Amino acid sequence: MSKIKIVDTTLRDGEQTAGVVFANQEKIRIARMLDSLGVDQIEAGIPVMGGHEKEAIKEICKLGLKASIMGWNRAVIRDIEESLDCGVDAVAISISTSDIHIEHKLRSTRAKVLESMVKATEFAKKHGVYVSVNAEDASRSDPDFLCEFARAAKEAGADRLRYCDTVGILDPFTTYEKIGDLIARVGIEIEMHTHNDFGMATANALAGVRAGATWVGVTVIGLGERAGNAALEEVVMALKHLQGIDLNFKTEKFREIAEYVSLASKRELPAWKPIVGSNMFAHESGIHADGALKDPRTYEVFCPEEVGLERQIVIGKHSGTSAIRAKFEEYGIHLSREAAEDILARVRVAAVELKRPLFDKELVYIYEDYIREREAGQAAKQ
Repeated sequence: MSKIKIVDTTLRDGEQTAGVVFANQEKIRIARMLDSLGVDQIEAGIPVMGGHEKEAIKEICKLGLKASIMGWNRAVIRDIEESLDCGVDAVAISISTSDIHIEHKLRSTRAKVLESMVKATEFAKKHGVYVSVNAEDASRSDPDFLCEFARAAKEAGADRLRYCDTVGILDPFTTYEKIGDLIARVGIEIEMHTHNDFGMATANALAGVRAGATWVGVTVIGLGERAGNAALEEVVMALKHLQGIDLNFKTEKFREIAEYVSLASKRELPAWKPIVGSNMFAHESGIHADGALKDPRTYEVFCPEEVGLERQIVIGKHSGTSAIRAKFEEYGIHLSREAAEDILARVRVAAVELKRPLFDKELVYIYEDYIREREAGQAAKQ
């Protein structure tokens, strides 16, 4: 299999999330962080917007990053000129290929779509940049026309075709069939650009890779329009642990960049977020905590340190005596099984009343109450 490459579009598609704006310094910092992770290509924004957007892209191009820097464009010569002026080494040329988009959004025809795309691609290639031709709404496009579009792009010099599941209507089985058919009929490199409207963006991206796609478009924490895009951290870790494809990313930095993008975008980083959520390695259930304490592999598919997290044994309603004893060992207190059972009963009562797990201080208070009551009982017997 050819090396799978990652193009991150947090700074373009991620910022197109309704209500999200990155300050220029944030865009520059995110670009540096993506580069340090090992991302192959960074889609830095839309140069034709001008103003602060163009300034940020220019600054990113001057950073001397290892990653290729891409500007996003319509199939319009002026757009590409603005990208070239920024100093990018790659351009994305985007135009719709589905009839619903061509008729109702572009108010155009298939022939004009082909003509615009070819002219833009040839212009970009004359200026020596890498070209991704983006088939917007590819998943709802007529397969024969999409193949015609892909062939025309290839003949015009395009380096790859971005297959856009623009409204997230694919499932992994359909994705595998469509991508395999397109590659067989055209023989062009394919990038998967999947949206998460039905919660299948990462699964569809992986299905595309299995069918022969060699690029995957992602965003940090799945940031993106509507329900978002395939998440960078999910795709990289799934490729590594589920498909045996290690991209040699510095995955230990995933939590750090997830937190930064969450703060910069003012979007929550949920505790239950796959790969980088704080609950990924938090164990409360007695059976789970007991297993994780004996051997983390019982309930963890990879080590928390691999993505910049730490294991947590949470003490609450569902905890067991093993977790209670292990937690108090952290405080330097060795509990007998009898003591652990007594304290556990008190913990469960408190957790139900508070409707949450207990903090360390609260556990200590429960222990102190237990000791006082035990001593008082022993004194009464004397």
